Amino acid sequence: MPNDSLSALAKLVLDFRAARDWKQFHTPKELAISLVVESAELLEIFQWKQGGELDQAVAFRKTEISDELADCLHSILLLAHDLKIDLGNALIEKMRKMEAKYPVAKAKGKPKKYNELD
Repeated sequence: MPNDSLSALAKLVLDFRAARDWKQFHTPKELAISLVVESAELLEIFQWKQGGELDQAVAFRKTEISDELADCLHSILLLAHDLKIDLGNALIEKMRKMEAKYPVAKAKGKPKKYNELD
């Protein structure tokens, strides 16, 4: 199993949590809150920036962006494990739904929601 597979990554975060006896604090609600908090920290990096300033923030704050994305993934992996959701299968099923909602012929090059497509 590659070190970057979802199951290997899940084992990494689960082992980290178990070693610290933190499962008692990781209810689905708390993990969902953590995901939103970490997502907000990611979003804060981009807030109020446009054009070149945004490009510069991405270039200069790549490590912070990486850390925040990792924090989000950490919460997602724990939440999926605890709720017994197979993330790989969940993503595949979601992509099938997205294919139906956003057929290429209608959605290509359009940033519209599925119910606004011609």
